[in-house]
Amino acid sequence: MSLPILFQDDVIVAVNKPSGLLVHRSEIDRHETRFALQLVRDQIGQRVYPVHRLDKPTSGVLLFALDSDTARRLSESFAERQACKSYIAVCRGFAPESVYVDYALKEELDKYTDKKARRDRPPQEAQTHFSRLATTELDVEIEGYPQSRYSLIECRPETGRKHQIRRHLKHLSHPIIGDAKHGRGRHNRYFKHQLGIDRLLLHASRLQITHPDSGAPLELAAPLDDRFLILMKRFGWEQALPAYLQPSPTP
Repeated sequence: MSLPILFQDDVIVAVNKPSGLLVHRSEIDRHETRFALQLVRDQIGQRVYPVHRLDKPTSGVLLFALDSDTARRLSESFAERQACKSYIAVCRGFAPESVYVDYALKEELDKYTDKKARRDRPPQEAQTHFSRLATTELDVEIEGYPQSRYSLIECRPETGRKHQIRRHLKHLSHPIIGDAKHGRGRHNRYFKHQLGIDRLLLHASRLQITHPDSGAPLELAAPLDDRFLILMKRFGWEQALPAYLQPSPTP
């Protein structure tokens, strides 16, 4: 298995991670044998260092450094909010046209990987900006209403809390489709069994950083996968996608 390389030079490499792939080995999924870190290492033939994370069900831009010093500097830039991240998501209901969520989140601890973590920490500040790109209404009764509504949204988190986008959208009562932990089971099952969509509909679509060596601005964009694109066509949302996700015209 090889991953699509979005950018590579002497100090960094960025790939388009598919949904369902862990970034690195984790106690949460002990049975897993494939990880983005090892796949990219084997693909380019050298060691790589993760500088940020994507949840297993989230697809999109994943950046690695090619040496420990670059990894440290990039990690610091993420921690200092110098990296600009954009995500595309499909959520339940008609989301607000534009909304800024400033809602602190209590740290979600995992029983395997966070055994020694403090459980009395206060909620951490978390901010996300959401922009609605398109909506649709289906003549399908799922939760007692004759129609079911959905929105295509762009999400721009300012902080990097665990499951931040998913939890902020749940807070707004617009959970992401395919979110088993924070979403709505009936809608997830409808998308899986009737529309053939069995993944979390959250995609890390763009990452804007300052190149760690040259200091030049660098924009990394990851195309949507086939399942996401099929849904965009079905709902008539292709033209509503941001310009950086629009397919290049065929010559």
